[in-house]
Amino acid sequence: MSRPRLSRLVSACAVISALTTPLITTPAAVAHDSGSGSHSVDQESKPDTRDEVTVDQAEAAVLGKEHAKEHAETRARAEDLGDYPQPMRTARLESLTRSQTAHNRQFSAQEYGRFKEYFPSPDFAVHVAQLPTGKVLMFSFERIETNPTKETAPTQIIGKENAGRAYVWDPAKGSGADAFEKVTPPSVMMPDGKDELRPAPFFCAGHAFLPNGMLGVFGGNLGSNHGAGAKLSLVFNPWTQKWSLNEEMSVGRWYPSAVTGADGRILIMSGQSELGWATPTPVVERFPALTHAVPVSKTNVPESVPVDVFGAEAPFKHDYPHLFSLRDGKIYGLGRNHDQQWRFDPVTETRTSLLDRPGTALRSYGSAVPLPAGFKGPDSVLVLGGDRDDPNTYQLVGGQWKTKEPRAFGRTQDDTLILPDGTLFTVNGAYDIRDYGNGPYNPNADLKYRQTEMRDTDGNWKLGPAQRLPRGYHSNAVVLPDGRIMVTGDEAQQIANDPDISDDMDGSIEIYEPAYLHNGERPDLTAVPGRAVTYDSRFTVLTSTPEDVTRAVLLAPTTATHAVNFSQRHLDVRIKSRGDGSLELQAPPSANAAPPGYYMLFLLNEDGVPSTAKFVSFGPPAAG
Repeated sequence: MSRPRLSRLVSACAVISALTTPLITTPAAVAHDSGSGSHSVDQESKPDTRDEVTVDQAEAAVLGKEHAKEHAETRARAEDLGDYPQPMRTARLESLTRSQTAHNRQFSAQEYGRFKEYFPSPDFAVHVAQLPTGKVLMFSFERIETNPTKETAPTQIIGKENAGRAYVWDPAKGSGADAFEKVTPPSVMMPDGKDELRPAPFFCAGHAFLPNGMLGVFGGNLGSNHGAGAKLSLVFNPWTQKWSLNEEMSVGRWYPSAVTGADGRILIMSGQSELGWATPTPVVERFPALTHAVPVSKTNVPESVPVDVFGAEAPFKHDYPHLFSLRDGKIYGLGRNHDQQWRFDPVTETRTSLLDRPGTALRSYGSAVPLPAGFKGPDSVLVLGGDRDDPNTYQLVGGQWKTKEPRAFGRTQDDTLILPDGTLFTVNGAYDIRDYGNGPYNPNADLKYRQTEMRDTDGNWKLGPAQRLPRGYHSNAVVLPDGRIMVTGDEAQQIANDPDISDDMDGSIEIYEPAYLHNGERPDLTAVPGRAVTYDSRFTVLTSTPEDVTRAVLLAPTTATHAVNFSQRHLDVRIKSRGDGSLELQAPPSANAAPPGYYMLFLLNEDGVPSTAKFVSFGPPAAG
């Protein structure tokens, strides 16, 4: 495709003042999703053969080398913007806003909830984690393209351009730029032969929480060969908002999954190895290694801590399997292939086969949730999505599969969340990997996939309001402590609808208010214990409305990516007594019911309206 160049007659300084986006000089990569294993590599984008910018020597003689280089970079940026002009992005977002408004007029907030806010974000949020501080961690990669029909991520890049980035959003500070703080990962030298330091390229990793509230992140992008896996092992400390680097894993992982077991250790499975495409690793690793204690204190920050190899293998053919720790203390690994469903015993380090999942042989990226089951923790999983032609949902319970109530239509790339009242909420979704009904990499979208869907506690589904942006591949959503839903992700759609591609706000966030926030006053939750609560013990919380509370629930904070949610869990806790301004509650019976760590505690009234949550930790006393 020809690229229009700015006339040399235009004032170079005027151009610089008009165009301030970062320089994009690295070659475009092949399809970022090629490492997934769920589809063939037949959608490669053509390589960008543009050279690094060439400084005009006449300009350099007049302006100086550095100033002349800025002009050359600006002309290159203008060349890129010519591929996908700002007026197109602006018009597209305006069109989506109009169609969302028109569609949502039919839905009352009291019954269906509503989308309330939409604002820019500095990150694509390929990965998200609701932190126990109330803030949200988002991380992804430094973009190499601003054209949404091309690969944005440096998947195929080796060297310093293959870099990760991360931000923390503080909802208490609102939606302005000052509500976001950059938290750059450690600089590393990747084994790519370039000897170039860069922020760790941890995008497309797996992650799970440790008992002390810190987030373990494993794997990432080595670069080249359609998604080669990195051996990275990092921890993010929400209390200091700093990253620490740990010892490398034994094998590279691109698109791995991770889950926290009842012992507080994280099991890491699957992912393409450092050799790249079509080399999924069966090796299961554990963090921290058994030679190291599980970190339970806020001051115990894992650094240079090793993983070790688990006794059983997990030979998933396709990566990002769903992993869940259920009330029996076992880890359930539900693969995208129907015949790759396994149960792992963390104590004996063994694997046993489960019955084949019904439905199609292969489900691409789709969600799954451990269904709420009262006081003892979840004992079943509901598998949803991943097949655009199959709207059915499938429940694994007692080792058996049941075909359950279908959603309105099949979709992939969906995110399904457990809400405080025990209902489910599906947001995001697409026709296929990056196909919204209009072709690969095309940012056009069918409003159908922008519709949310809700499941009541009886298992019945209903369609709801539409989100503004269509979000498919790399979309994400989390439940915030105030009960709202943060919706984000999908870099192709975010840059296709960026209201100002020249600024540093690459992404966007949309806020959905569930119906329970439109049905009366919230119960009050004033204070919770500041130290970890031991299992099966009683603990007191303060509330000015003890008589209004009919239910107390725990909701694990979400950490998710690629339609895989690594940490969801919903439990009821018993209300043992009521005092003047307080409630006495009973903690979960064991770590099998609730793996050690931090949970959002919500108090609900008889109408299902939740309080604003406060974080409570369960496990050894030192975890406070």
